[in-house]
Amino acid sequence: MRPSKIKAKLRRQEPVLVTTLHLVDPSLYELASLMGFDGLWMDLEHHATSVETAATLMRAARVGTADVMVRPAKGEFMRLGRLLEAGAQGILYPRCDNAAEAREVVAWSKFAPLGRRGCDGANADMPYGLHPVDRYIVEANEQTFVVVQIEDPAALEHVEEIAEVDGVDVLFLGPGDFTILSGIPGQFSHPAVTDAIHRIAVAAQRAGKVWGMPSPSAERTRELLAQGARFITHASDIMMVKNALDAIRRGFGPLGFTFDAT
Repeated sequence: MRPSKIKAKLRRQEPVLVTTLHLVDPSLYELASLMGFDGLWMDLEHHATSVETAATLMRAARVGTADVMVRPAKGEFMRLGRLLEAGAQGILYPRCDNAAEAREVVAWSKFAPLGRRGCDGANADMPYGLHPVDRYIVEANEQTFVVVQIEDPAALEHVEEIAEVDGVDVLFLGPGDFTILSGIPGQFSHPAVTDAIHRIAVAAQRAGKVWGMPSPSAERTRELLAQGARFITHASDIMMVKNALDAIRRGFGPLGFTFDAT
């Protein structure tokens, strides 16, 4: 079982930085992993990536040191198991409503006695039958991390109970959906968001867990770290490409070049 870089850092109470890759070129996963990022966020909730493609991308990431954290859609527990078998070190579970759902996520992510995940052993996580089953079960439970997202204001009322669930490693605020469901779309500085951050941070501290959220900049990350956050996600490949193309338009437009944007 491949050791989790993120799980090791969380045990040492060190900050973790994850970046998002939406494009399905394995070279991007190779590059980011070789550059030493803690984790690569692969999103199967909002994007059309298949489990087969996800497995290929995870294989590319294994040339370096980065973990792959995969987000299935809400309730996709069978898919969650396949993603772990394909080599994901962590699961990011969206729209977790309460402690009962958090326990269900853990149950599908961990082998007995911590959960009820099914065992195959013929995939990349074991890997390919090369480990004795008893050793594999112990290592998989130790190395797999579970991140649950608080995205609905109603879920915030249960955050203390969610934080107490054994097997949940990280509480993660999803500010985009949180603002939309709160009726304040995109208002990330709104008092409701500030309150959510505070409540998640306090719940995590009391339960001895880690908390985090996406951060738009190093300056904002500094503020979040000061508030106790240790799990930060930043940027995505699509936005990096978009910003670079925008820079080209801004630089070359004054030279007389035109761009017929649609």
